[in-house]
Order: sequence, then C-alpha cells, then structure tokens
Amino acid sequence: MALRFSAWFYSALLFATLGVLLGTAYGAPQHAITLYGEPPKYSEHFTHFDYTNPDAPKGGILRLSGFGSFDTLNPFNNKGTPPSQISLIYETLTFHSQDEAFTEYGLLAEKIERAVDNSYVRFYLRPQARFNDGTPVTADDVVFTFNALINQGDPLYRSYYADVKDVTAESPLVVRFDFTTTQNRELPLILGQLPVLSKHWWTSRDFGKSSLEPPLGSGPYRIASVQAGRSLRLERVKDWWGKDLAVNKGFYNFDTITVDYYRDQNVGLEAFKANQFDVNQEMSAKNWATAYETPALREGRIIKAEIPNHQPQGMQAFIFNLRRPMFQDKRVRQAIALLFDFEWSNRQLFYGAYTRNNSYFENSELAAKGLPSPEELKILEPLRSQLPPEVFSRAPEPSRTDGSGIVRPQQREAYRLLLEAGYHIENDRMVDAQGNPLRFEFMLAQPAFERVLLPYKRNLAEVGITMDIRRVDVSQFVNRARSRDFDITVSSWPQTSSPGNEQRDFWHSVSADDPGSRNLLGLKDPAIDRLVEALIGADSRASLVTHAQALDRALLWGHYVVPNWYTNRWRVAYWNRFGRPAKQPDSDFGLMTWWQISDTARKTSQVNP
Repeated sequence: MALRFSAWFYSALLFATLGVLLGTAYGAPQHAITLYGEPPKYSEHFTHFDYTNPDAPKGGILRLSGFGSFDTLNPFNNKGTPPSQISLIYETLTFHSQDEAFTEYGLLAEKIERAVDNSYVRFYLRPQARFNDGTPVTADDVVFTFNALINQGDPLYRSYYADVKDVTAESPLVVRFDFTTTQNRELPLILGQLPVLSKHWWTSRDFGKSSLEPPLGSGPYRIASVQAGRSLRLERVKDWWGKDLAVNKGFYNFDTITVDYYRDQNVGLEAFKANQFDVNQEMSAKNWATAYETPALREGRIIKAEIPNHQPQGMQAFIFNLRRPMFQDKRVRQAIALLFDFEWSNRQLFYGAYTRNNSYFENSELAAKGLPSPEELKILEPLRSQLPPEVFSRAPEPSRTDGSGIVRPQQREAYRLLLEAGYHIENDRMVDAQGNPLRFEFMLAQPAFERVLLPYKRNLAEVGITMDIRRVDVSQFVNRARSRDFDITVSSWPQTSSPGNEQRDFWHSVSADDPGSRNLLGLKDPAIDRLVEALIGADSRASLVTHAQALDRALLWGHYVVPNWYTNRWRVAYWNRFGRPAKQPDSDFGLMTWWQISDTARKTSQVNP
C-alpha cells in the first residue's frame, strides 16, 4: 500500500513538473502563435514566406478597379462605403500566414505571449514601429484602437471581441488583453489581426463619423489623392519602418496603386480590355468564357489565369430576411428554394463553370457530408428537440433538376409544402389564410444577376408566387442591407480554414438586431447559438472540424437561404507586364506579391510571366 502510494505520488509530481515546464514554454513570448499550440511552419529566424519573391524589384504602378462608389475613408464604422485597398495604409499587430491553416506572425508586435490557460494575451510592440508621420506606435494606441472599435465602430467588432474583458497598456510597448473565458482559443489570434490606429491623430477627430480626410496609418502605403466616389491613389512609403521585416519581404512592390471606380461591371470590363487598368478578377462565368476574345489576348498581351483556390468557399446564396412574417415558416422558405433551377442556369448561363453550394463551409473538410458521424451526434443529440429532424436522418443534398428548364417535380413539392403552411391558390395567386399574396421583392445591385433571376421568377410565378426584381445602386444597397430593409437579396459568408468568432457575427442571436452585423438573416435560434459557442470553444483541430460539420448541418436543414454556386479557381485576367512568384499561397492569389517588369504590355514571346 505504501509503495503504491509513493509510486503514485512521484508519478503525479513528475507530471506536474512537466506540466509547469511545458506551460512555461507555451506561455513564453513567441514570434508566432497557432490555434492549438502546434509549431508554426516558419521558424523565428525565417527570412521570407515561401510564396513571395524577396528580390522582387520595387517601382512602377498597379492600376485597379472598384465597383460602385465610395463616400468615406473610415472603414471602421458603418457610416458609409469605404474604398477597396484602404487596408494598405494600416498595419496590424500580427500577420496572417497565407499558407497555413491559422498562424499569426509578429508584425507591429515583435513577440506574442499567450497565457498557459488562455486567460490573456500580451503583445510586445517593436521599438522601431512608426506611424507614417514618424511618431512611434505605442501600447496606448492599441488600447485606444480597441476601445474606439468597441464603442464607436461597426457592430461586428462588439460580437467579434465579445470575450475580451479588459485591455491594459502595461508599459509604452507592452499591451495585455484579458478574457472573460478560457475557452475561446481563437481570441489571441484574432486580436493579433487588430489594425492599430494613431491615438494622437484621432484625438482631434470624430471616430464615429464618415470622412474623406486621408487618415494616418503605419502601413506600406499612404493616400496621395482621392476623388470621392471616383478614384483613389496610394503611394508607397519609401522610408516605411516595416520594409525589412521577414513577414513583409516580397510584398508591396509597386510605388503607386490607383483604384478607379465603375458603376457598371460591364463598363469596367470594357475599360480593362482598353488597357485602362491592369488586373481584373472575373466573377462572371459568361464573361470569362466569351468576353475576353480580343487581339490583346490572342497576342499574349492579356493573360487569363485560373489560379487554384484551396480556401473554403463559404456560402453564396439568395438569402431570406427572417424578420419578414412570410419567411418565418421553414416550409415557405424550402418551397421557394426548390424552384431555383441551378442545373439549367449552370448549363445555359454559366457554361458549366460552377458547382452548386451545398455547405456553409464549401470546398473544405469542414463541410457536412452524409449522415452525422458518432462524434457529430454527441454534439447534436442534446439539441435534438430543437433541430429539424432531417439533421439526424438525411444527408444534406440540394434538389436537382435535369437541366431542361422544366421543374415540375420541384413545383409539385413546393405546392405541397405551401399547402401545409396554410397557403392556397386564389385567382392564380398563392395566398395565405387571410388572402395575402405570397409576394416579395428581390433587391440586387449587380445587373448581371438579372439574367439568373428572370427564369427563377418564371418558375415561381407558375405556382402563384410573385417575385419583383428591384435593382438599386451600391450605396442604396449597402444602406438597405444595413437597415435590414429587404425581403430577399444575394449575399455570401466567406469562411477560412479555421472558423471561430466571426460565426457569432454570422448566425448568433446576439448579432441579429445589430445594424451592420453580418447576420443579415436575422437568425435567432437557441440551438444554433449553442452550436456556434461550442465551435468557438473547440480545443483541437479534430474537434473544430466536427463542430463545424454539426453547425453546417443545422444551418442547411433550416432552409435559411437558396444556395447558389462556387468555383475553386480564381479567374484573373491581367495585362502582361507583371512578374509573379513561382509559388502561390493557398488562400489568396497573391496580388500584393506581384511586381512590374515592363511599362507596357508585352507579348508572350517577349516575356515569360
């Protein structure tokens, strides 16, 4: 008995000692942090990322385009529409590696210290970090930024950082964030993505308002000129403090970046072909198949590249505003979704270029497949009474048609569902028990979507449902979306390979009533809330994958959207005057790693891009 006790005692002492030693190492300041404490891909003394060219020449100009308009240079509140590329004037505490699932390397912060029990994170700022007016970046700037975003910024920040209890400047170059929970493993990493603003610059300005005054940043570019709603010109900061950091080597090679705005995407495409800007990421399968056939393409002066995209594709969909009484019945939503004929659209309109969305984590291991696994059932079973029965009994599969344009099986099923929901046909219209017609407005800003919606409108009309298509300009679209003034619209929820706190902003009840949050659906479901919180608290990669699959399954069987389509390629056309690194990152096509090799477009016989 005594021997066994002594053996147990010394074994326990040994494990406790190992735990302290390991914990001390884990909690020590590091050059990078990962989600589950696994070693980062790049060591402390790495010189550059594999997907960059550290010897890329600096200089030249990159001409880009924007769609719609912009009316503010403050991208951090919801008081207007900011321009694209505005993020290039700011730097963040850490840099997100584009060839790892979720690793953050020090940027403004030289070192990151995460508590052993995940109760806090501490950032040690680089002494050389400067804003572009020469003033140092300090812990007070970090504290100011966080509080400004929480108190006056876009509502998404409040949900994104909801588990932060306090932020403290412990010294001029050390800032600490304390957490309300130890279960949110992602929080130290997403705090590293915080863009740091200048406290002394913002003290005399109203952070909560929109403004066209060029703000002060610490990033590789500064705003040189701006024409509201029309164009933006960025110039590279020649004496930028961060140019020699390993995380920045090979990035930001252009002296000048311009962004010209086009209110019509078709006009923008013609401008690209007329050499008015340099790079066009094509979103239309029809345009990609037919609209680039020009002498410049045949001669090799324009390059069409399909770059593999290994990033989860999320969900693009026609989304229901659940705040509307007509959409609160799942059967009505399901009936409307059944009448979208993706197979016909893909064949006739998209040149077969797309795959149907069938997951909120499409193109990844996070997507729900088949029936729930035993591991998923452990998560789902406690919520059985709150979830649709199909979650447990059916594999998530969208309705399929034969592509002929005739959708009678889907119409019969939609009709049956609507009868169950209390609707009936009266004078060729689908009406509820009170005689109110099932009629809704589809709000969109992209003219190209109309050719997709018109056949859908016809299918709906054949069962007595009226869909009015209303096209608005981009500013009106943004304002109406923020104020939730729509019936149905098109939107998407982009995903990463490590989903976490942003899911609270997508699906959780706490974000449903926040204007500007990404919970456009107005989704308030206690079961979904619990699944989101469990995902955020996942303690391993395997657990994260299982929780994402369980959440995906519950969202799919809620029929909250009409799934659209995706492609696992970036379709990028560009004028042949640029060099590109030999290796592409997994989660981006790496535009900011390109460099200029010629002032004018060259033929392929002259240069190998």
